Amino acid sequence: MQKTINILNKRAKFEYEILDKYTAGIVLTGTEIKSIRLGKANIAESFCEFQGHELFVINSQIEEYAYSKHFNHKAKTERKLLLNKKELKSLLKDVQNKGLTIIPLRLFLNDKGRAKLDIALARGKKNYDKRETIKDRDNKRDLDRLKKAY
Repeated sequence: MQKTINILNKRAKFEYEILDKYTAGIVLTGTEIKSIRLGKANIAESFCEFQGHELFVINSQIEEYAYSKHFNHKAKTERKLLLNKKELKSLLKDVQNKGLTIIPLRLFLNDKGRAKLDIALARGKKNYDKRETIKDRDNKRDLDRLKKAY
């Protein structure tokens, strides 16, 4: 039995307004997938960018595999994402015309053991939107405390 791998970008929903979600495959080498299975990855500061007509995830960190000596990978490098051509065209059009950005939300392993990346088309929040989010979160926490007390 393999444990579930679910690496989240916790700040994404605070920093961005999520408009649309996609699930993409990711091109990895052997030592990269082994590190992900150990849970040694971080997508907190990463983003997605088009190079030509291909989509790459930039600034994601997958630590080097500890048990490999010679054929290890670089920790921070750009990795190609796999999507349908129709989805790629739609994302490219939205990014170029509307000024939106693509951010990774979650890195996980599917049923077959393949690494997948949930990405989202997003718009950056303003400071007043972030303050409102903090206020809503605090109010929800206070209500939960009151409900638990009674």
